[in-house]
Amino acid sequence: MAGVLRDANIRRSTAAGLRILAVAAAYFVGGRIGLLEQVTVGGVQVTACWPPTGIALTCLLLMGLRVWPGIALGTLLVIAAISPLTPASFAIAAGNTLAPVCSVLLLRRAGFRTELDRLKDGVSLVFLGALTGMLISATVATVALVLAGSLPAEDFWVTWLAWWTGDAMGVLVVTPLLLAARRFRPPHDVPLYRWAEPVALLAGVAAVTLLGTRSTLHLLFLVFPLLMWAALRFQLAGATPCVLLVSVISVVAARDQVGPFEAHELFATMVTLQALNGSAALTALLLSAVVAERQSTYLKIEQACIGLAEVVARLAPGTGTPGTPGTPGPPPAVDGPASPGRPGRDDLTDLPPDH
Repeated sequence: MAGVLRDANIRRSTAAGLRILAVAAAYFVGGRIGLLEQVTVGGVQVTACWPPTGIALTCLLLMGLRVWPGIALGTLLVIAAISPLTPASFAIAAGNTLAPVCSVLLLRRAGFRTELDRLKDGVSLVFLGALTGMLISATVATVALVLAGSLPAEDFWVTWLAWWTGDAMGVLVVTPLLLAARRFRPPHDVPLYRWAEPVALLAGVAAVTLLGTRSTLHLLFLVFPLLMWAALRFQLAGATPCVLLVSVISVVAARDQVGPFEAHELFATMVTLQALNGSAALTALLLSAVVAERQSTYLKIEQACIGLAEVVARLAPGTGTPGTPGTPGPPPAVDGPASPGRPGRDDLTDLPPDH
């Protein structure tokens, strides 16, 4: 018996270790992708959208808080890949780990559901998971860099803002995408022409975003009707890939200083970029949640109506016996004693002839 328990504990420990390593690997890959579009603020490398925060929050939501060491390990691996590890590096790793952990605790307190099928869930993810939780990572990181002498004190707030918005955008863009991908099931027996709409939608979002970010005209607002179309027709499964396209294309344009980002200083560029990406993510996420909640309400009403119709069918006179709706009941008795207020057959024979 002791050997069986020991083997079970070994299997559980091995599985937990593999999950932590998987989280660390996913965080590292997301970090390397995020660093492809980095900018330098006060000598510190930051990104307009930091995908690892979205990956970390998703892993904690789906696997539980016990995988938090994978986030810390992944952060240290990302830092080690671009610069030597210092005490500030461990402080940054602590902040990057604590931020998604606190976000998960806040989301649990608010009753968050990973299906994102309620407006409450969308609002909670935006304001608790992204905007509030990521304050921790931005504050810890910038304070550590200032204390270490890697960041000038006068660049504190610019770096803090860039760090915070990058982490928050990682949650707003990546977490809904991963949660939607987890629940996505390709429809069966769907004609090929039915795939034309989502393909055309993605192509339209890419084309309009390229036009808006590569033109001197201010045309970025044209992408929002397409995001609304994606949310209304396909909810998260269609809206989140569109938001990812908008974010990637706009980040590249901001890095190249073209279109609406041309001839702007870094702070103005970051503000414009985050306003665009944040508005796109909020529009898609909240509208998808509203549509999903409405559909869920309609389904509950339909089920309630079906249940009520079955109850009425059982209780309606002449429609069947209790428990078997629609089955005719036995014919009324003709012979036998008369019931109160109604004559029996023997009583009818005793009536006068004029009756």
